[in-house]
Amino acid sequence: MVYIASWQEYQEAAEALYAKSPTTARYCVKWKSSEGKLVLKITDNTTCLKFKTYSSIFMNRFEALNLSLMQKMQNRRPEPLPSQKAAEDIVTTNQTVTGSSATPQPAGPAAGGVKKKKPKKKK
Repeated sequence: MVYIASWQEYQEAAEALYAKSPTTARYCVKWKSSEGKLVLKITDNTTCLKFKTYSSIFMNRFEALNLSLMQKMQNRRPEPLPSQKAAEDIVTTNQTVTGSSATPQPAGPAAGGVKKKKPKKKK
């Protein structure tokens, strides 16, 4: 069980390992918040691939790998992100209503904040 140093190598090897033997592959995620350490492990009982990091930069990459493996495990195709789908729906709606490709405008009032309460003065 040697740790793979490069994220790109680990991601490709993990997806290939799962594709090779989807019925026996197991995927494990360990997070130690006290150390800020993330350890990923995927195995099929003959091959074991591990990746360890202390950097928070890898969290987005980890989420993408996790989503990809979960979709493969569920036998699903990736769906567009909700924000992309909503933007496409707004553009389509604007085109049908106005007959042009108008830029979608944000709905609702301008962003505002909640007033903070002033602390009470002690006597």
